[in-house]
Amino acid sequence: MAKDYRGVWVFAEQRKRRLQDVGLELLGEGRKLAHKMDTELGAILIGYQVGAFAEELTAYGADKVYLADSPALEVYRNEPYTRVLERAVMEHKPEILLFGATATGTDLAPRLAARLGTGLTADCIQLDIDEQGRLLQTVPAFGGNLMAQVICPKHRPQMATVRPGVMGKPERKARRAVVQALDTSVAEQGAAVRVLETVVMPEERGAALERADVVVGGGWGVGGHQEWGLVVRLANALGGEVGATRPAADEGWASEEQMIGQSGKVIRPQLYIAIGISGAIQHMVGVQEAKIIVAINNNPAAPIFKEIDIGLVADFKDIVPRLIEEVERRRAGEEAAG
Repeated sequence: MAKDYRGVWVFAEQRKRRLQDVGLELLGEGRKLAHKMDTELGAILIGYQVGAFAEELTAYGADKVYLADSPALEVYRNEPYTRVLERAVMEHKPEILLFGATATGTDLAPRLAARLGTGLTADCIQLDIDEQGRLLQTVPAFGGNLMAQVICPKHRPQMATVRPGVMGKPERKARRAVVQALDTSVAEQGAAVRVLETVVMPEERGAALERADVVVGGGWGVGGHQEWGLVVRLANALGGEVGATRPAADEGWASEEQMIGQSGKVIRPQLYIAIGISGAIQHMVGVQEAKIIVAINNNPAAPIFKEIDIGLVADFKDIVPRLIEEVERRRAGEEAAG
């Protein structure tokens, strides 16, 4: 019964004994949800020799850290993690369970939801609690042309995944950690997969994009490979990263790792400059947390002008070269003075 479930849980993902930011971001959001429901916020920490992270998770908002620590859980495998989580949920009965929409989260969450017989909403961009205490899960729908609110009224826990960067990381506060050990005896029961080797790949471009303070994004309106060079040059001059809309990536002007929006990255830069981007909602959901958005577009009716802080109705090929020149001139002056 739904009334038997209580509490908000966040899956605190770690890789190679390094906490992932998305778990800390979700603790900030989970704190708000738990406050509205007058309930406890828990962090689920799974791995091997990771207990030291309990203090960090508590500092970011967790009232209690549920720790599953075992050599069998050192490297992520779907089956052991699912078994441990399933047992923990059945025993402690959290009402809400949140995951980051990472490679691990998007693999683990649906299998767990199926085992628990509950629903799962993927890639949420907003979470809230309604007047009946149910989790409101907001996701882009119909190709991103509108926002839909999803609820799970009959089954528990209510489960959702959220992309990294969508929620802001909360302020860190010193608090005493409370740790609850979880049963890990089921981890190796019937495991069909063994990890033979781990190969660490170079960091993807998109990872730097999510952390950048300045991002210059280009869209279909840029026009071609040659013109795309201006987007890259401006980003380099500002010490930022290059982002793109899906059409720009489809044309091969940028990589898929540089895509921003519903099917790409969610970013939170101090400054976002959008060049030749119309402003479709599929893209704007990825930049809505940017502090300042500047748009350069020669179409005065482009939807993006309704969503930004500063807009220039102009041909970017006239504006961007002069902007690059001015940025480089000022930087050279600062270097000479320094």
